[in-house]
Amino acid sequence: MSDSPPVGFPVYATGKTDAPRAVIVLQEAFGVNSHIRDVADRWSDEGYLAVAPQLFHRDGSPEIPYDDFKAAMPFMANLSKQGLTNDLNATTDFLATLGFHAPNIAAVGFCMGGTVSFFAATLGTVGAAASFYGGGLATGRFGIPPLIELADDLRAPWLGLYGDLDQSIPVEQVEALRVATDAVAVPTEIVRYAEGQHGFHCDARPDSFNEAAASDAWARALAFFDQHLRER
Repeated sequence: MSDSPPVGFPVYATGKTDAPRAVIVLQEAFGVNSHIRDVADRWSDEGYLAVAPQLFHRDGSPEIPYDDFKAAMPFMANLSKQGLTNDLNATTDFLATLGFHAPNIAAVGFCMGGTVSFFAATLGTVGAAASFYGGGLATGRFGIPPLIELADDLRAPWLGLYGDLDQSIPVEQVEALRVATDAVAVPTEIVRYAEGQHGFHCDARPDSFNEAAASDAWARALAFFDQHLRER
């Protein structure tokens, strides 16, 4: 596998190219599937140009069933810090050709993508970021340092949305991340949902979906971006 910048790779794009703001929608571990495409559509309904890059493009951009997480693990193992940096930069470079620049570009990620969204907020290429249950808080993933350590590198406002019932992200780690992000110069916020499991926003996963938490988190992400992004 090469980490070199690709000549091009597939993205799902939705919305108007003359939208006032753009959002990069970062996939779960299961690929840019029908749910992630639907989420991108929801952002376009809110007036954004939404772009969901295929982070597994080096492996053929697979879509993995929600009940087969084991099948997703090799694709996640093939991700790297340099590869993700290249992909994020390629996405913002593409948006720049349409007239979008950091102050009017957001990143939002879910599950695996929540980790990547936090990382995106350290690159100086987005104006705000939100992470829905992004892991890797105390242990690094994809070659990215633990988010608790990476917090010092945040260069854009960041919102974290976590569920207390998430068995993969302990509450004490979320609170340690809160302490770390509270200490940085950019605005940050962490919201916890007492009844939220991992994947609480994903209505394609009935066992995980929590409508109240999903609705509140979505509204908070919208408001956070409204507050911290500029229209072009």
